[in-house]
Amino acid sequence: MTPPSTSPDERSPHGLPADDQAPYDLVGVGIGPFNLSLAALCSGVPDLRVLFLDARSRFSWHPGLLLEGTVLQVPFLADLVTMVDPTSPWSYLNYLRHHDRMFPFFFSERFHIPRREYDHYCRWAAERLPSCRFDAEVTSLEWDETARAFAVTHRSADGTLSRVRARQVVLGVGTAPVVPGPLRPLLTETHAGRVLHSADYLAHRAGLATARDVTVIGAGQSGAEVVLDLLRHRDDADGSGEGGPYVRWLARTPAFAPMEYSKIGLEHFTPDYVRYFRGLGEAERERLVREQWQLYKGVSQETLGDIHDELYERTVGGAASPAALHPGVEVVAASAEGDGYLLTCRHRQQGTVFEVRTSAVVAATGYTASRPAFLEPLADLVDWDDRGRYQVDGEYRVALDPRVSGSLYVQNAETHTHGVGAPDLTLGAWRAATILNAAVGRTVFDVPSQVAWTTFGAPDARDGERAWSAGSPGGVLGSTATGSPR
Repeated sequence: MTPPSTSPDERSPHGLPADDQAPYDLVGVGIGPFNLSLAALCSGVPDLRVLFLDARSRFSWHPGLLLEGTVLQVPFLADLVTMVDPTSPWSYLNYLRHHDRMFPFFFSERFHIPRREYDHYCRWAAERLPSCRFDAEVTSLEWDETARAFAVTHRSADGTLSRVRARQVVLGVGTAPVVPGPLRPLLTETHAGRVLHSADYLAHRAGLATARDVTVIGAGQSGAEVVLDLLRHRDDADGSGEGGPYVRWLARTPAFAPMEYSKIGLEHFTPDYVRYFRGLGEAERERLVREQWQLYKGVSQETLGDIHDELYERTVGGAASPAALHPGVEVVAASAEGDGYLLTCRHRQQGTVFEVRTSAVVAATGYTASRPAFLEPLADLVDWDDRGRYQVDGEYRVALDPRVSGSLYVQNAETHTHGVGAPDLTLGAWRAATILNAAVGRTVFDVPSQVAWTTFGAPDARDGERAWSAGSPGGVLGSTATGSPR
C-alpha cells in the first residue's frame, strides 16, 4: 500500500492539524471523482502533505441516478488513475482484485461498467486514502496575507469549526442541478416528489411509478434513463402490462439523438483538443460548446434502442402506447392545477404553443458549475470573466490578484475555457496529474499533450517538410500545430 499523504503530526482535538502548524502543500475542497483522482495520485508522492475535505458523511456519486442496469458512458480505463498511472494501487482493476471479482469481470467482457459499481469503487478508494476527510463542510476560504497561505475553515457534523492552512487549494465541488426557470417556483415542499430534478429521481421513484402520468424534460442520458426506468418499473400487479404512468418525454433539442461515440469523434476528449480549444477566441468557444451538445449531452444508442424496444413490446396487439416523445419543445410556463400541473410549451421550429397537463414533472436538465458560498471571502481576489466565471490557465489555475502568492485550481468548472471534456471522466486523471505537476513544480507524472490522430486547427507551415512522415498520433504537426499556447 502506498504511504499516507498526510503526516501523523500534532493534531487538534478535532483530528486536524492545529492552526499554528505549517500549511499543507495542497488542500482539496470536495471529494468527487475528480478530486478523488488527485488524492489517489498524490498518495504516492513522498513528503507531500495534502488534505481533502467533503461535507458528506461518505463518498456518493449521483445517488439519485444509480439505477439498475445503467452503465458508465466511458470505458473502465477512465477510472481514478489508469490513464496516467496504470500501476497505481487505486485502479479499478485493483479494486476488482481486492473484491475477488477479476474472473467474473473477465467473463462478463465488459468495457462499460455498472454505474453502481463505479460508485462503490470510488467509495472503496475514498475510505482507504488517508488524506480524505468526510463530515468536513468547508465554510470559508480566505487568503491569509500574514501566513501567505489560504485559510480553510470547515465544520464537522457536530458543528465544531476547525481551520487549516494551505499553500494551494483545488476546488472540486462538482456542479449543481439546473432547473428551467418556469419550474423553479414549484420546487417547494408542497410539490416535493412531484416536481423534481432527476438528481433526486431514485428517492421518489416509487411514488412516480403510481402517478397517472409523468412528464420528463431533457434529452440527455439522464432523461432517457428516467423514461426507460418508468416504462420498465410500472405499477403492474396483475401482470397485464397496463399499469403505471403514461410517460411524456419533452426536449428542446431537435431530436432524441445518440451521443457521438465514433473513435475519431471521441478525440474531442483528448489533451490535443483541450489545447486547441483554449487557443480560440471566447465567442468561438461559446459557439462550439452550444453546437457540440451531442458530444456530451446525447444518449447512448443502447438506451435509445431499449426505449424503442420497450414501446414496441408494450404496443403488441394494438395496445395504446404508454409514452409520447416530443423533441424540439421547450417549457415556457408552469403552474399547479388541481392535483397536477399545467405546462405551457412551445415547439421551437413551428412556433406553435400548446398546453400539457401532467401529474408529475422530472427535470433531467443537467448541471452547471456555480460559485460556492464559502468562496465569498476570496471573491474580490479572483479575476472573474465578464460572465462571473473563473479564468483558468492551461494548468487549471484560476487567475487571482497578484497579492495572492498561492495557487487556486478548479476541476470541472472550466468548460468555457477548456471545452466539452471538462465534465467527462476520460480526462479526469490527466487533469489531476496536470494539477499535481503544477502544484509541486516538477513532473511527477508524464502528461503527454499530443495523443490524437486528429489535427485540430491549421497545420504549422514550419512542419510542412515533415508532412506525413511522423509515425505518432497527430501525424505531421507536432505540439505547436494548433497555434495555441502550450
